[in-house]
Amino acid sequence: MADPHPLELAARLAREAAAAIMAARRAGVTVARKQDRTPVTEADHRAEALIVAGLRAATPDIPVIAEEEIAAGRAERPGVRFWLVDPLDGTRDFAAGRDEFAVCIGLVEDGRPVLGAVALPATGELFLGQVGRGAWKQDAAGRRPIAARRPRPEGLTVFASRHHADDPRLARYLADLPVARVLHAGSALKFCRIAEGAADLYPRFGRTMEWDTAAPQAVVEAAGGSVRTADGAPLRYGKPGFANPDFICRGAP
Repeated sequence: MADPHPLELAARLAREAAAAIMAARRAGVTVARKQDRTPVTEADHRAEALIVAGLRAATPDIPVIAEEEIAAGRAERPGVRFWLVDPLDGTRDFAAGRDEFAVCIGLVEDGRPVLGAVALPATGELFLGQVGRGAWKQDAAGRRPIAARRPRPEGLTVFASRHHADDPRLARYLADLPVARVLHAGSALKFCRIAEGAADLYPRFGRTMEWDTAAPQAVVEAAGGSVRTADGAPLRYGKPGFANPDFICRGAP
């Protein structure tokens, strides 16, 4: 039976990929290196195969841009609408035995992410968002709406990348802000905590790719937050090479 809506399609495939990743983890993780020397595991490949097959079967008219296919030199051309897939965001943390990894499935229209599903396999959480309709968190307690929060009087809770914690650009950016605490984590988890109102700010300096950010950006923006480049422009998609500039993810204004 076809999924009733693209968001529910993404949600189903994210859950299925999360289950496949956890099964692969239980079987033992072997790490290989891609041509760019970044790590990849069997879990990445299994999850991506599941997701792209499901998307292409259900939405054959919408191109699918997926991380491991790109790495292997197989790339569809993005159209006005296209899917962006990171089957295992946070492979380094997954391989290291940490729980900070995610499945990201986002839909882009006219250069903007319009919906996304982000699964956190290790915690069983699923975050969903459709811009203009709202955002939700699903876990063992069921599915419920979430919303980004306004900054608290006691100061900002900031998330930063675990692997870029010593970047001097981050220290300079935060120097004049009322920061209460800085937390370090990997993967799209950081966006999700902002979307659900558990944190306020995630500045990212350094290289990311569009498949890393499309789905979680949609969730954050559907929850009332924003993701913009360092100069304040919307973070857009379908760029040549799919690389992102620096960006700032914020909760509610």
